[in-house]
This record gives sequence, structure tokens and C-alpha cells, in this order.
Amino acid sequence: MSMPSAALELLRTWILRAAPPDGAVWFDGALPRMRKETGAARARLVSLAGRRLGRAPLDLGARDLADAAGIRPGWQPAGLGIDQAALIALMIAGYTGADAAFAEELDRLCRTADAGEIVACYRGLPVFPAAEHLIDRAREGARSSIEAVFEAVALRNPYPAERFDTPAWNQLVLKAVFIGSPLDFVDGLDARANGDLAMTLIDYARERRAAGRAVSDDVWRCVRPFVDERDIARLLQTSNQVQA
Repeated sequence: MSMPSAALELLRTWILRAAPPDGAVWFDGALPRMRKETGAARARLVSLAGRRLGRAPLDLGARDLADAAGIRPGWQPAGLGIDQAALIALMIAGYTGADAAFAEELDRLCRTADAGEIVACYRGLPVFPAAEHLIDRAREGARSSIEAVFEAVALRNPYPAERFDTPAWNQLVLKAVFIGSPLDFVDGLDARANGDLAMTLIDYARERRAAGRAVSDDVWRCVRPFVDERDIARLLQTSNQVQA
């Protein structure tokens, strides 16, 4: 069984466990319909998830989260609503093997979806098929001015660390620092550390210090692999370049 298929089965188990009886019947019928329907009919099925299932959080325990990590290392579904989990499941169920078509369908959904649905789209990135075709969509989410959307990409999500090139990765981390997102939840932060990012963060810290504003300790986590501790104070006062 492929990873997306295994994720779909796990999502289905959680949703049927949490959904009201009539919603569970609807959802179990909607899954096979996603493969049979096309275009607007598929979009309508996805849009009905919240109405049919409600928007309560999934009740996931430690075993559920361990099962998720066993299927897809780094997948962290905690906090998903039933409707959001259903959206992810329905999109996987509708995959026909055409990667470009899946990416296009996800793009269309993100252009018309409400905020909760958009968050679900980005939280589905770790388990969606056609992963290599979703990079542009993920980068679009990382540019979002809506904090919840940005954090759906940036936090508790292994996809950016695995797929983003260095400039896109560095921009994501810098934005997380700038808006105060906790870097502890950025997957792959230490593995993707690089000298360009370190220098950018030193420049950021210099500007903050010059404005009399505090600098988060998270910043230095990304700088210290490339700059000796005793040199940080000097670099805050200069424009010397850090080499990777």
C-alpha cells in the first residue's frame, strides 16, 4: 500500500470514529465517488465536508499520532478538525495517478476555499500524492499574509524541509522569525541550516537591536553553527559576510 493510501485509511478510521452517524455514512459514500466524479461534482463533495461532518477537532490520542508517524515520518495531524481531515482524505481518494491533474485540482481548491479549508490543504502536503508537483502551491502558502495559513506550511510540516530550495527555505525561516512563529516547530530547521540564512538573521538581529527591540533566542540557533559565539557581538556591529 502506498503512503497516501495508508494515510487515507488512517484518516478514514479517525473520521468514522468521530463523525455523527449520518455524516459517517455520507463520508464513506463520498470516498469512492471522488474517483468516479469529475470537475464541479468533485469540488462539491469536498465543499460539503464541513456541513456533513461538522468542524469539531479530531480526538487523537498518543497511539493515533504514533500510527501517523509510522505511516509518514513527520506527519503531525494533531489539531485537525473532522472537516479538515475529510478534505485531505477526499483529495487523496480522488487521485487517479495523474500528478499534474492532482496539483491543478489542489490549486483550484485553494483559490476558492475558505481559510479552514486552505489550512487543511497545506496540512495535507505531507501525505498527498504527487508531492513533487506541489512545490509551487506550498511556496504560495509560505508567502501568505494569513498567519494560520503560513503556519500550516511552516510548522509541524516536513514538506518544506524536504522540497524547498535554499532561497525558499531561508525565506520561510526568516518569515517565521519575523512574525514570531516558534522555530521549535519548524521541521528540519537544524538539518537545513546554512550560512546565507545565518547572515540574513544576523542582519535582522542588527536591525532589531538598532531599533531597541529584543531578539528571540531562536535566531541564534540558526546562526551558531556558522559563527563562533564570541564573534556574534562583533558581527552585530558590522556587515561582514558569514561563509557556510
